Order: sequence, then structure tokens, then C-alpha cells
Amino acid sequence: MPYRIAVLPGDGIGPEVMEPTLQIAAVAASKAGVEIEFTSHVFGAGHYRDTGEALSQPVVEDCKAADAVLLGALGLPSVRTADGIEIQPTMMMGLRRALDVYAAVRPIKRYAGVKTPLSTDAKIDFVILRENLEGLFASFGGGSILNDEVATDTQVITRRGTDRISRFAFELSKKRNGRPLDGKRLVTCVDKANIFRSFAFFRKVFDEVAADYPDIATDHQYVDAASMLMLQRPEAYDVAVMENQFGDILSDLGAGFVGGLGMAPSGEIGDEFGLFQPSHGSAPDIAGRGLANPIAMILSAGMMFEWLGDVHQDKAAKKAGTAIESAVAEMLAGGGPMTKDIGGSASTGDVASAVLECIANE
Repeated sequence: MPYRIAVLPGDGIGPEVMEPTLQIAAVAASKAGVEIEFTSHVFGAGHYRDTGEALSQPVVEDCKAADAVLLGALGLPSVRTADGIEIQPTMMMGLRRALDVYAAVRPIKRYAGVKTPLSTDAKIDFVILRENLEGLFASFGGGSILNDEVATDTQVITRRGTDRISRFAFELSKKRNGRPLDGKRLVTCVDKANIFRSFAFFRKVFDEVAADYPDIATDHQYVDAASMLMLQRPEAYDVAVMENQFGDILSDLGAGFVGGLGMAPSGEIGDEFGLFQPSHGSAPDIAGRGLANPIAMILSAGMMFEWLGDVHQDKAAKKAGTAIESAVAEMLAGGGPMTKDIGGSASTGDVASAVLECIANE
């Protein structure tokens, strides 16, 4: 039976980066001996604007029935609910909660050939692991405003949520080659445990889980210190695990180390489902102009194949995932076309075609 992938092209540049990614995924799968089929759905802010439907239950159910989900990008700043709130968070948080994808995996990896703002030539290859359903984001749809004078949102940290994201972090480190600095496997807990009880609890549960992984080193950093240390010594990180809001912020910071959000793939993973999307947004200001960098979307498809390979013990699927990343790395290192965001002048299609050619020639 083929793997069936639910495809949500989304809004803005979403369809532009999705179309070539599907071509690349199909070729990589074919060469690896993997059967795959795509089922595409209209889903996004544009759909809400036209229909008034934010979270289509038939689409959500089909995402659950599929083997994995590929998402382009969601949201249009001009499309808002009656109370003036942009519709994108309602769709994204609703989808995450429906699929129970609690682990947001954000690889931060520098590829040869891509110029970055950092002066260091150190190898950068670490993962920011963001708890995806709790933390400050648990207040989404809640919170309170009193008499137009006081506004509050409540952070939620649970034992179950912290335990499973911490275990995910250690299991992920076991699969990696350690931090680039010295090959040491290391999971860093990023929090603000010196101030907030919720973060002290997060750290406590993390330490309890760490005791089950004595072969993997641990570290603790306050989020303010981590934002500086990641900039100074990015090669000293392997896996960094943290609460939702901190992960949202630090993963964008990390993307800046390696060329920007156009170079930043992501996977949102739970015990049953996997959703894969670029870390960037829908960027409607450049939509339709061929300026979007497709690499984050392409690498997200590679992550999808890697995950399918892990879940189904399928070496062929893992081979397809490796082939996609290798093709991106080869193209960039060989001086291939690059979009404006990483110093080039090539179009979305030019970049995708160059990656496709590398895969085809493997």
C-alpha cells in the first residue's frame, strides 16, 4: 500500500513552495522504491474568507486518516475574525490540538554555500524542540481582559506534557551524532526556573526523565542566557528542549544563524500523527512573484520521509528522506541557484529545479 499524504498548500507563498516540493518528493520516493500518493485540500485563511469555515472537520479527519500531513503556510494578515483577531492561529492551533502533535522539531543546520550573519565558521547542527500544545500557548482562546485595564494569559505546564516532550528530546539525541563541537550527546533544558514555579516544575520533571537516560549528558540554561550562548557557541548544542513560547522565539533566532526562515524546516510530531511544514509564514507580500525560498518546504518533506521510515521501520522511506536533504546540500555547496533571502537572485522554480536535478542524477 502506498503512503498517503494529506497536502494543505495553504495561503500566500504556500502553494508556490508546495508544488515543486511534491514533484521532488515524488521523484525521491520513486528512486527509493517508495509508493506515495497525495490528497490535496483547500485549507487556510483564503478558504475562511470565502466560506466562513476556519477548521474544516472533513479536512481534519482526512489528515488523521493519512499517513502524514504536508502543510505549506497558513494565514493572511487581512483575514480576521469579527473581533479583529487574525484567523491563522485558530486554524493552526486547532489542527495541532486535533492531531495531538506535541513535539515541534526545528532543525537548525548550516549548509555549505549559504552565507549567514555569523562570523564564525563553526559547524551548526542542532535541534530546538518546542513543546507544542502547552506553556503560554495553552491560553490561546482564553485569557481575560478586565474593564479594559488588565489583561492576563495563563501558562500551563503539566507533568504529562513535560514528561513526553523531555523523553522525545532524549530519544532524538540518541538518533543524532551529538553536538558538532565534540560529538557529545547533550540535551539542554531551557527555562526560567529561577523566577517562575511553572518553569521550576518543568525542570524538575525534565530531570526525572533524564535519570532514565544516563548515557546522555544534560544541561540547564535560563532562556535569556541561552539566547546569548546559542549566538556565541551554536556548535555546543545538540538538542535543546523548552516550553512553547520560548521555542517559538528561539527557533526563529536559530533560523537566523543559518540563513533565515527560508532555510528552516520543521516537523510537528505526536504519538500517532506527523505534520511537516516550513517554519516561515505565508509571506503574502511576495506571493506570486517567484521570490519565495522553497528549501524549508523541501527539507520538511525530507523530514516527513525520515519520520515515516522510523514509524514504519521502512528503510526505503528513510532513504528518500536522506536523498532529499543530500540533494539540497549538494546543490547549495556546488554554488547552485539561491533566492534573494540567502544572497542570490534565482526564482523559486530555479532553486527547486536544481534540487530536483541533483536527486534525479543520484
